[in-house]
Amino acid sequence: MPLPLHSLRAGVIGAGFIGPVHIEALKRLGVQVTALCGSTRSATETARRWGIPEVHGDYDYRGLVESPNVDVVHITSPNKAHVEQALAALKAGKHVVCEKPLGMDTRGTARVVKAVERPGAPVFAVNYMCRFFPAVLQMRALVQRGALGRILHVQGHFFQDWLLKDTDYNWRLLASEGGKLRAIGDIGTHWIDAVSFILGARAEAVFAHLETAHPTRYRPRGEVKTFTKASTKKGIPYAVDTEDFGSVLLRFGKASHGHADRVHANASVSQVAAGWKCSLSIGIYGTEGSLQWEFQNPNHLILGRRDEPNQILQRGTAGFQEDVAGFTDYPGGHPEGFPDSHKMHYRAVYEHIASGRKTPVLFATAQEGHHEVALCEAILRSSSRRRWVELGTKG
Repeated sequence: MPLPLHSLRAGVIGAGFIGPVHIEALKRLGVQVTALCGSTRSATETARRWGIPEVHGDYDYRGLVESPNVDVVHITSPNKAHVEQALAALKAGKHVVCEKPLGMDTRGTARVVKAVERPGAPVFAVNYMCRFFPAVLQMRALVQRGALGRILHVQGHFFQDWLLKDTDYNWRLLASEGGKLRAIGDIGTHWIDAVSFILGARAEAVFAHLETAHPTRYRPRGEVKTFTKASTKKGIPYAVDTEDFGSVLLRFGKASHGHADRVHANASVSQVAAGWKCSLSIGIYGTEGSLQWEFQNPNHLILGRRDEPNQILQRGTAGFQEDVAGFTDYPGGHPEGFPDSHKMHYRAVYEHIASGRKTPVLFATAQEGHHEVALCEAILRSSSRRRWVELGTKG
């Protein structure tokens, strides 16, 4: 018999923007959140707000991963800490849900893959939660059973504007903190992973162009949380070493089914797109029809036909419920969105743990997280060399 989810205990590393998102989703599932790690002040305040009994201040993640009161570790710290913290959690025998990216480079992520592939290793998931929007799962089901015919191409974008001004600041702007690829590495990989999941295929080659809108930005004297309002005062100037926007062409490989082999895709990614708060758009185009989905209108799909009227498919209604059973909780017309995608992701991970790994692995694995970092490295090489780059090559 599978364990009840409330018998599993979670510890969360990080108390910034995304840490409480994990906490809230876990509590909605009935999972016990027993420990929190972060700066002493933020961890104490967040733990008090959410009723978390065990606090590890001064960024003492080793105390959290070694705690006997934690079964699953959620890593929501800055990117540069992911590999070190993941390896420590795995060594302590803890299951892991790690925010993306898995690491700063493939040297680090390869170490995590090696640790996960050891016999008896715990369950490991990377937090590409866009997979768990019911619409994305529905798109995947329609593509994989051939409802759109043979897939010809994919297009879309991920646009935000929270870094539009030169006075906007966050640790993600610094290559030393978040990695050399920022806009595409931070949000563009969500688009790429969702498309890969829908198609059942991995990207094998890329052609990219990256640009930095603000070569010089102004940093405040203190740290700033994600999505906070820009300062009106000029702070300390610094040279920007990450991109603000870019365009990426991708060639996907052979799919796990016969309907989406060698698909071409193009994506535009920007964190300086005025007026766009969090617009992730995916269009899938096949010989028999198309699908369009928008993150900010997550409960609807547009099904396009050439010789028939187009349809709007609504979550929780006919044609949009059978394929996503278990990943949607509310009736049609009752919106589910960003927080629910996290909840559904963690439900899939925790049910996999509780069942003794007998449920399907729909979540992104360490191997897939490693592939996304390899893809980011290929995108950087492509942009600098102005040519197609095959994954697995250095040219």
